[in-house]
Amino acid sequence: MSEDFTDEHLLTIEGVSKRYGGVTALRDVSLRIRPGEIFALLGANGAGKTTLIGCVCGLISRFDGEIRVAGHDVRRDYRVTRQLVGGVPQELNHDGFLRVRPCLEFQGAFFGRRRLRERAEELLRVFSLTEKAGVNTRFLSGGMKRRLMIGKALMHEPVLLFLDEPTAGVDVELRDELWTYIEGLRRSGVTIVLTTHYLEEAERLADRIGIINHGRLLRVEGRRELLQKFGRRWVEISLDRDVPDTLLQTLAPLQPVKTAADRLRIEFQDTPENGGGDGPIQRLWVAVAAEKLRVRGIDGGHSRLEDVFRELISIDGNGEGEESP
Repeated sequence: MSEDFTDEHLLTIEGVSKRYGGVTALRDVSLRIRPGEIFALLGANGAGKTTLIGCVCGLISRFDGEIRVAGHDVRRDYRVTRQLVGGVPQELNHDGFLRVRPCLEFQGAFFGRRRLRERAEELLRVFSLTEKAGVNTRFLSGGMKRRLMIGKALMHEPVLLFLDEPTAGVDVELRDELWTYIEGLRRSGVTIVLTTHYLEEAERLADRIGIINHGRLLRVEGRRELLQKFGRRWVEISLDRDVPDTLLQTLAPLQPVKTAADRLRIEFQDTPENGGGDGPIQRLWVAVAAEKLRVRGIDGGHSRLEDVFRELISIDGNGEGEESP
């Protein structure tokens, strides 16, 4: 990246690389996270997401480069940074011998938290677990265990929270509930970094998105900017007769595609310019009118984040593409 890094950012990562023997898990990753944002880190399995989180959270201390949380170096000032950071792993990891309330209190005690009971009661209310406070964690449903894990990570009131696949393995109803919790956490002042394979999740929650592949950060963009820059729109029309060759020739610059004998489809970059009076859609209507054709039906849509993600990963190929932005 060519950005100027300053400690006004809550999280600053500069030139971080990590190797495991002959495997490079991270390659010169640089990133900064603003206070109060939700940042989604997207990548396939093995792309380096969990390794990067481990470096920030203090689980991995041997790496090249520098990481600062609120201006504090995560290795030199680890006593400070570990108080500032909370993490929720993908795997459920509760102590099966503890009840719910003691599970929260025990987590807070690790960080020297005072008034453990008050904080635990607050989080039990927030995550709708008050009625389960005395239940052994083994007997909670999967969704309740997921909520409890987020509660544990918040016991010491971190300012930066990492959520690794927060809705993995949960049903649609609970997923929506957890999304609401996450949005509420941001409103309360918590900065959130999440990894997810559900790109719909990133599309709804994230302010900015980073795409990582083969340990390299390919791109960091605002969600809207990313979709606008790489997203595409499409329009498909069905006609009252077969698509004439003359219409295809007129629309050749738009690369039209016949999806059936009487159906024609065009795709174009989803930019404000292309939606204007002389954009692709207007050119399509003009060409159809010039051929004196009747339109029987119209369909259309635009790229989802999943489409953009796949395109960027395919461009990167084996990791030898362009450097991080």
